[in-house]
Order: sequence, then structure tokens, then C-alpha cells
Amino acid sequence: MKKISLIFTALLAVAFSLTGCQKDPEVVSLMGKTMGTTYHIKYIDDGSLNLDKDKTHAKIEMVLKDVNAKMSTYDKNSELSRFNQFTEINQPVAISSDLAKVIGEAIRLNKVTEGALDVTVGPVVNLWGFGPEKHPERKPTAEQLAKRQAWVGIEKLKLTQRDGIFYLEKSVPQLYVDLSSIAKGFGVDLVAETLEHIGAKHYMVEIGGEIRAKGKNIEGKDWQIAIEKPSFDGSRSVEQVIGLKDLAMATSGNYRIYFEENGQRFAHEIDPKTGYPIQHHLASITVLHPNSMTADGLSTGLFVLGEEKALAVAEKEQIPVYLIIKTENGFETKMSSTFSALLNQ
Repeated sequence: MKKISLIFTALLAVAFSLTGCQKDPEVVSLMGKTMGTTYHIKYIDDGSLNLDKDKTHAKIEMVLKDVNAKMSTYDKNSELSRFNQFTEINQPVAISSDLAKVIGEAIRLNKVTEGALDVTVGPVVNLWGFGPEKHPERKPTAEQLAKRQAWVGIEKLKLTQRDGIFYLEKSVPQLYVDLSSIAKGFGVDLVAETLEHIGAKHYMVEIGGEIRAKGKNIEGKDWQIAIEKPSFDGSRSVEQVIGLKDLAMATSGNYRIYFEENGQRFAHEIDPKTGYPIQHHLASITVLHPNSMTADGLSTGLFVLGEEKALAVAEKEQIPVYLIIKTENGFETKMSSTFSALLNQ
């Protein structure tokens, strides 16, 4: 009996010791700048994580710096910029697996979006003044557009793999790849993976509006993410709030970046088939997907398609999308059947 009592006393001491070491869950917030924009990260620390806040932040900064070094078009020394400056045609250039992953997904999504997502449209985007060249805000001439359109086309870009090494080549010297429509999403995914490696089970990562969330927030609810109501006067308000769990979310719209000439508005989203800014009535589209890179690319491509084609593709591919459409009487909303199902869960 005494032996049992001693064992019981020892077990109580161990239990008390473990309880004393446990930490109340708290929200850790990190922020910074990357890819020409800002990032905001929140995760729940319950005391079981492998790294403290400062070391986690430093690791995330390294991850994002590496993405910039590979995919930035604003850094002339980045891996992507070096490829863009390379003018030899049909000459394979060895590239990193990260760059190959993003370009491979961009090529796949080009087909899904019926050619609307085209990462080679950069020369035309630059001509309109929405890229690194920063031209004066003016409408290009037909001759200027025709010249640049001849450099555009995903079929002019070839990605191959041999003996575990990825290669990229171009069929026209001026081919220019711009991954701004998908690279931020890739960065979000890498940050999410970094958080999971340190043991985080509940987190929300946002880079320039691209978001990925897992688990629950500190209140035990799905992460509450707002879809912004479009506005052309600079004001900001919420259209819809959704509970995001184990999903990524990306939104594309044309109501913030544009210029006007002779009373006509030219938005920053360019239709790669025409070379002109899109002219349809879709104000914004929000896409949900398990990974942020795909959501990011899809939101751009589907937005370029316009409301009718975007919804048709979304239904065909079972993509959750939420559309805000400009009408004569204001804005109206539509959603795909898969988005509606998620909203009603």
C-alpha cells in the first residue's frame, strides 16, 4: 500500500510539473516587406513549436529573400531577369527547381484559363506602363502593340527536365517572363511550409493580398477573411467575410491600378490575346484553392476572361470562385456552385 502511495505521489508530481510547463496559446504576429509589397503572418504558439518568434521570423525572411532572388523582374540580377536578358533562341538554360515549379504551374494554368493567364505578356504590360519599365501613362500606338505582341505567347516558352535538372528556353530573343501573377502565391506556400516545419498547426499567411490559412484562430474559429467591396474612389469596405480553413484565397480586380486618357480608363490587367486592357464588367474575382500559387494564378487568368467565361471555366473545373460585377445599378455578386457549397458548410 505504501509503495502504491509513493508511486501515486510521484505521478502527481510529474503531472504537476508538466502542467506547470504548459503555455497558454498566444497569437504571434509577424510582418515585413517583400516582392514590392507587404506580408502579414499570424500563428498560434502553444509552447510546442521548434523555434521562437525571432528565429521563425528570420527563417521566413530568408525564404522570401530567396523567392525574390529567383523570380523578381525588378531585380536585374535575379534568376528570372537573367533568363529574360538571355537572347539566344532554342538554347536550354538550367534553372532552379523552384523557378521550374512556378513556371510549370503557369503553363498548366494557361490551358485551364483558355490562354488568359500568360506569363509572357510582360512586354505588353510594360508598354502600357504597368511593369518595371515604368513608361509614361499613355496609350501605345497600334504599331507599338503589334511589335510587342509578336514577342508574346506561352508556346514560345519551353520547360524541360533532364537528369534531374530543369531547363528553360525561348523561341524568340525578346521573350520576357513575368511571374507577378503567381510568384506571391508561391511565396505564401513556402512560408506556410516553413510554419508547418516548426510545428505550427494554426496559422494565416498573407503576402500582397494572397492568403493561406490552416486550422483555427485563437478564438477556435475559422480564420475570418474579408473580400473587399470594389470602389473607384479609393474608399475601402467589406463585401463578404468567409471562414477560411485549410485553403488559400486570391483576389484579382481592376479598380485600383489604372490610368485615364481622354476620359477612357485603362486597367492594369492585359488580355494577352489582344494586347489591350480588359474591358468587361467583372470588377473582382476571388478564388479558393488548397495552395496559394494556384489560387493566385487562377484569379488573374479567370479575371481576364470576364464574368461569363470565368464562371463557365470555374463550373467545368469545379473551382470555388466569387465574382463581383459592375452594373448600371451598382455591383452584383455571383459565385460558382463549389464556392456556394463551401460558404454554406
